[in-house]
Amino acid sequence: MLNNRWGIIVSLLALLLCACESTPADNKTASSANFVTVKHGQFFIGQNPYLFTGANFWQGGYLGLAGYPGNRAQLLRELDLLKSRGITNLRVLAMAEASTLKMALRPAIQTKPGELNQDLLIGLDYLLAEMAKRDMKAVLFLNNFWQWSGGMSQYVSWLTGDEVFDPDVTGDWNGFMQNSARFYHMPKAQEYYQQAIKQVITRVNSINGVPYNQDPTIMTWELANEPRPGSDQDGQINVNAYIHWIDQSARFIHKLAPHQLVTTGSEGIMGSIRDPKVFLAAHQLASIDYATFHLWLKNWGWFDVKNPELTFQNGVNKAQSYIDQHLVLAKQLNKPMVLEEFGVERDNADYRPESTTKWRDKLLENLYTHWYKAAKAGELASGSNFWAWSGEASTIRQDFIWQAGDDFLGDPPQEPQGLNSVFSTDITTLNVIEQHGKQLSSLAQQVRDH
Repeated sequence: MLNNRWGIIVSLLALLLCACESTPADNKTASSANFVTVKHGQFFIGQNPYLFTGANFWQGGYLGLAGYPGNRAQLLRELDLLKSRGITNLRVLAMAEASTLKMALRPAIQTKPGELNQDLLIGLDYLLAEMAKRDMKAVLFLNNFWQWSGGMSQYVSWLTGDEVFDPDVTGDWNGFMQNSARFYHMPKAQEYYQQAIKQVITRVNSINGVPYNQDPTIMTWELANEPRPGSDQDGQINVNAYIHWIDQSARFIHKLAPHQLVTTGSEGIMGSIRDPKVFLAAHQLASIDYATFHLWLKNWGWFDVKNPELTFQNGVNKAQSYIDQHLVLAKQLNKPMVLEEFGVERDNADYRPESTTKWRDKLLENLYTHWYKAAKAGELASGSNFWAWSGEASTIRQDFIWQAGDDFLGDPPQEPQGLNSVFSTDITTLNVIEQHGKQLSSLAQQVRDH
């Protein structure tokens, strides 16, 4: 039986359609019925609850280009395949800064402060137009705490004139994180950021003529990929500036795009100097519509794919606990929670598409089952996006290191190409994902029927 919470939500639905909620994106008109909204801690599209199974497809806009690095025929095949497998929500990069960072994305969307590469944006236009045809939703992130797309450290470099801080050269990740967090303290950096993202948010799609801020295909504007207050060691000094930046930026976006949602892109507690209070402060803001968290079993030492038998159960236990921690926080916030990044390497850390995925499939099946059971029990487990979709792409590099001119995989340029990739040929992994999507669809249908 469904938890009573769902019954209460549905029984109040008529009232909810008229009610004014606390967050800016909740107050919709009848003409915007296809936008995703938030009501009493749940996503809705019109009168229907929205529970989604999604993918990270950061390179989708690049693939939508007519020339390199695009391949529109491939993109169409991949969108059809994703939709056929019940994957209907895609998290996509919408801004990248040109940088001398060793492992940064090239070409970049923002060539210098406020100047955007219009050809690359046409690729994003194409992706969104094709997603609209397939009734898919997009989450577009607008900055990056990390180095792989330029991001916050590049804004700092533009402002100060200093050489950009490159952790792939120095190996100093603590220093890099503190340098990226300088972004929050610089009013001129906020001005540069807002000038750039305004051009994207108010853009008119060159393919279908729909303004971005009036396009229900765009579910969410995300402030950044994995924004942190700084390093675990020294980030406390940046917390107030970090929270202020979140609120200021989210309010700015809501004024430009009142029908669309805004969220942070946070990793959760692990990206909040490991302090739940910092995570709550960042997401209890009225300007933030829902909360996000990420889950990286390998990076946090919970699971070793080269020693799976001995580390599998430990990884499962810690992952479930981390999920449950965030669902408790979601209840405190009374906002939807999205697990928007989680990935596992291929067996024995073999990056090749033909390598097996036995342990990844087992872990994903376990995480998806835990997430579904939470949603069925009335927890605010509202959607998930696995990391990452690579589709038909592959690398020709024997060392699996991306170089300028190569095709893009779901693994960003700073990571081995194939590291956490889900390829079109990964049938067993796709079966696991599809089964989860069917469970969520069935749950949503039961709610609609009641």
